[in-house]
Amino acid sequence: MSESKSDATYTMGRTQGEEERLIQQSQLYDAVTRRFFREAGISSGMKVLDIGSGPGDVALTAAELVGPEGAVVGVDVNPEILETARARAQAAGFTNVEFVAGDARTLELGNDFDAVTGRLVLMYMADPADALKQLATRLRPGGIVAFQEADFTPYQQMPHSPDTPLANELIGWVLKVFERSGAHIDMGFGLYRAFVEAGLPEPYMHCEYPVGGPDGWAGYSYAANSLRSVLPLLEQYGITTAEELDVDTLAERVRQEVATSKRPIRLVPHVTAWAQLAS
Repeated sequence: MSESKSDATYTMGRTQGEEERLIQQSQLYDAVTRRFFREAGISSGMKVLDIGSGPGDVALTAAELVGPEGAVVGVDVNPEILETARARAQAAGFTNVEFVAGDARTLELGNDFDAVTGRLVLMYMADPADALKQLATRLRPGGIVAFQEADFTPYQQMPHSPDTPLANELIGWVLKVFERSGAHIDMGFGLYRAFVEAGLPEPYMHCEYPVGGPDGWAGYSYAANSLRSVLPLLEQYGITTAEELDVDTLAERVRQEVATSKRPIRLVPHVTAWAQLAS
């Protein structure tokens, strides 16, 4: 991602807690990403460019799929978080992945990649279609463009249940903070337009999201940590306060509301889109 004034503020912040939240996020959504990459054709021996790598989860998934005969280059504008990615890659025994700090739209990375990927990165770019157009130039003929993005618009269309007041309030706050930050809250379903406007083939698409209700479900702590990450902007924009949010008890309060209402929690939908360039 670029930090230029044209791009959106990274809504989730740049803290150690946010790094941990990203790793937790991958545990909830990685099965989606893994199925998506396999469907798109990312496989053994390929060279993959991963955009907005963060702590490295998507790049490591790609590195596993391409195997020792393949290679992955992960790019992120935050050099500090890439230290975490490198340490995790080393700990996991991957020798086929490297991480580079910078903006993938402008870095000299070559044009011999078999696939370019990204998860939750286009939503922060000022012009996602232009970004895709630039990133596609890194590909060989027949290369794959594969992106996974969140879409908050289903929340706008969801009727509020009177027996889940806490969940209703949290959804409203999340929508407001992402809108105020300048992020594309409709980026998931907007991938179709972005691909077409970038001059790419019409993408194959799928939508999926975790749903949970059991006491031990990881989604409760993930939701609370997500609100923790956006709390500085929630306060900056005057949406709510730390006292009102009470993030330290939030996971338990949401869990109790689910148990009482018998309505499971639905996390943010992720939409996947992929297309293959002409050979």
